[in-house]
Amino acid sequence: MQNLLLIGTLAALSANLPFFSEKVLFVWQPKSVSKHFVWRLLELALYFVLIGFIARLLEAQLSPVHEQNWQFYASTLALFTVLAWPGFVWRYFWRKSGL
Repeated sequence: MQNLLLIGTLAALSANLPFFSEKVLFVWQPKSVSKHFVWRLLELALYFVLIGFIARLLEAQLSPVHEQNWQFYASTLALFTVLAWPGFVWRYFWRKSGL
């Protein structure tokens, strides 16, 4: 149960990280004033793979790792994208005062 909560929390936080910073991976500042949407998608994909790797490591500690088909990865990617919705709304739809 604790591993499930840990993975869920990490997934929700990491899905929103690309939308809260203008730096790529919080390190590199692109030459343009703001980073493009493509950079945000690449970060989102990287975080998806990272969270999947962490989940696989935690599963390996508890039991043998179950092999998954493409349907599993498609549905978890869809869930990860849904978890990114608050950050996307904050970045692109929320009206900031003075702009």
